[in-house]
Amino acid sequence: MLMKPNDSTRREFLGASIAGLVGVSSDFSSAAESTEQCTHPKRYAMVGTGSRGTGMWGESLVKEYPQLVKFVGLCDINPKRVEYAKKVIGAPDAKTYTDFDAMIRETRPDVVIVTTVDAFHAMYAVRAMELGCDVIVEKPMATDEQQCQQIIDTERKTGQHVTVTFNARYGNSTKAIKNILLSGEIGDIISVDFHEYLDIDHGAHYFRRWHAYKKNSGSLLVHKSTHHFDQINWWLDADPVEVYAQGRVSVYGKNNPFRGKTCRTCPHSDKCDYYWDITKAQKAMDLYVAAEDADHYYRDACVFREDIDTYDVMGVEVKYTKGIQLSYSLHAFSPYEGADIAFNGSNGRVEKRSYSKRPWPKIEGDSDIRTTINFKETRTEAVLSGVGSHGGSDAKLKDHVLGVRTDDPLNRKAGSRAGAMSALIGIAARHSIESGRSVRIDDLVNFGGTS
Repeated sequence: MLMKPNDSTRREFLGASIAGLVGVSSDFSSAAESTEQCTHPKRYAMVGTGSRGTGMWGESLVKEYPQLVKFVGLCDINPKRVEYAKKVIGAPDAKTYTDFDAMIRETRPDVVIVTTVDAFHAMYAVRAMELGCDVIVEKPMATDEQQCQQIIDTERKTGQHVTVTFNARYGNSTKAIKNILLSGEIGDIISVDFHEYLDIDHGAHYFRRWHAYKKNSGSLLVHKSTHHFDQINWWLDADPVEVYAQGRVSVYGKNNPFRGKTCRTCPHSDKCDYYWDITKAQKAMDLYVAAEDADHYYRDACVFREDIDTYDVMGVEVKYTKGIQLSYSLHAFSPYEGADIAFNGSNGRVEKRSYSKRPWPKIEGDSDIRTTINFKETRTEAVLSGVGSHGGSDAKLKDHVLGVRTDDPLNRKAGSRAGAMSALIGIAARHSIESGRSVRIDDLVNFGGTS
């Protein structure tokens, strides 16, 4: 059984690092951070100051990594939002901009963090590299094959580096499965089943926001599923070869007899099961509603807008190198949230069930992992989540991305190739749904010598 990690803060760890101590945990065997690097933090700039940027990559870094991070610039197309974000992040010395190039020229950052709407990740990542900066980009790295190619080519041409933030690689149960697969006890992997369920709270929120349109998010197959596809790629240490998919908008969008513009102004709020009162979410009010007049983005838009085109149900078949097959599905309107994942090997099977708000009792852990070897008994282990956001994964990811912990025995730190491979499965799936044909990954991007 995996136990919860020690609940030590990043600040405590950094202090020990500066003093020359070596930190040891269940995930990293060492942490080597020089006193000089901690004394002279890197200069960071951020583009896209919504909730993900201000929280995960803004306020968190300022509070937990002051020896490593100094924000010098913040950029957003909405001037009101970027000024509010500056206060939330706690970076009084950072300059605010609506012009990205001007920010880079005037603040000279070492690293640019890209947390914009997905469709613009590649544009800013490419431009940042052209202007001499390394890039940390939120998943998905890109939303179409042309963007993937631009990032790969620009990274090779400029010599700058792209890091993609796949926090799902850092979960305790994710690591447990990786170790089981590496042990070889279930033999060669023949196929994988991965079924994800978003509940009617979490799932519906995607359809209130900009994610509801493929032009912004690439569809949930790119925005959301890239997490899952990256996990599979990493677990298998294999590349996707060919993709076939089906999907449609079955619950949200025009699939309702009534609709409004926003929940706040809707005349049907008393009878709509999906009504959400944004006025009770103060951060959303401050970050989005207070800035609506600047960009006309409505955070509580109706989930039944007729022009919504992001699929809410989808199924994907992927052929991998090594002859492995993946069957994947995602539903965005389930009564409970979680995932069923199974690896079918030549000598056995390993399964993971991880749910929240589920209608049946759970065993001791947050995830249940069951391993069955052919002709032998089944063993079940309960895996506890770590401490902090996303089950402790965010903290481990940030430690790695920022260089606090440098060893990487499981190869979890992801670059542009991993970012492209995960996004390309979703991109190919979207093309397959639209064309009715299977799509080969090699027909979308030329990786050349990218590692």
